[in-house]
Amino acid sequence: MLEAQNLTKQYGDFTALEGLNLQVNPGDIYCLLGANGAGKTTTINLFMGFIAPTSGQVKVNGIAVTTASDATKKHLAYIPENLNLYGNLTGLENLQFFAGLGGDKPGKAKSQDLLRSVGLAENAITKRVSQYSKGMRQKVGIAIAKAKKADHLLLDEPTSGLDPQASNEFAQLLQDMREKEVGILMATHDLFRAKESGTHIGIMKAGKLVHSLESDDITLMELEQLYLETMKADPHAAVSH
Repeated sequence: MLEAQNLTKQYGDFTALEGLNLQVNPGDIYCLLGANGAGKTTTINLFMGFIAPTSGQVKVNGIAVTTASDATKKHLAYIPENLNLYGNLTGLENLQFFAGLGGDKPGKAKSQDLLRSVGLAENAITKRVSQYSKGMRQKVGIAIAKAKKADHLLLDEPTSGLDPQASNEFAQLLQDMREKEVGILMATHDLFRAKESGTHIGIMKAGKLVHSLESDDITLMELEQLYLETMKADPHAAVSH
C-alpha cells in the first residue's frame, strides 16, 4: 500500500504540507482535489522520493521512501501532467526504453501488445511521439506502468488538457488498472473525474487534508458544494471523514 504518516514538508517558514495521513490500498483510486498550492503535487513528489519530508514518514509497501528510495521506485509508476517522452523516438521505442530502465525490457511483440491494450492506434505505435497528442502520450505512460508491473500508479493532473473523449478513455484505463489491484493516487482539479473514477476523495487546502471520504458516500453535486465551501473555510479546520 501507499501510506503517509503525519507527513510534513516545509520550505523555510512556508509549510507546503502539514500532518498528512492517508492510505491507498491495492485497487483503490484515491483522488486528491484542491487549488494550486494545496499540497497535492508535494504529496506525490514525497511518495516518489523527489523531495524529502521535514517530518513524518511516507511508505510504499511498508518500505520507508526516505531510507530506501530506489527500492520503493520499483513498485511505482509516475505520470506527470506533461509526460516527458523522447519525441524523436516512436511510441514502441519509448515503451521499450523506459520499461528497460527497470532491467526487464519487453520484446517488440510484447511491447506492441501492451500499446494495443491501452488503446493506442495501430498506426501510431511506430510513429514518432513528437506527432502524438497528449492523450496518446498518456496511453504510452500507462503502457509503461503495465510493462513495469508497478503495484502503484502516481498521477499528477493526468487529464488536464484532454478533450472529453480522451479523458474518458484515460479513465477507463485507470479502471482496468484498478481491476488488476493497482493502487492509484491521483492529484486532479477535475471534480467530475474524481467522483466517477475515484474510490476515495481527499480535499486539500493550504497543505492540509481537510476532508477524506469514500466517493460512494457523496453525490457529484454534494462534492461540488463541499469543495466550494472548503475553499472558503478556515484551512486549519479538523479533518472530516
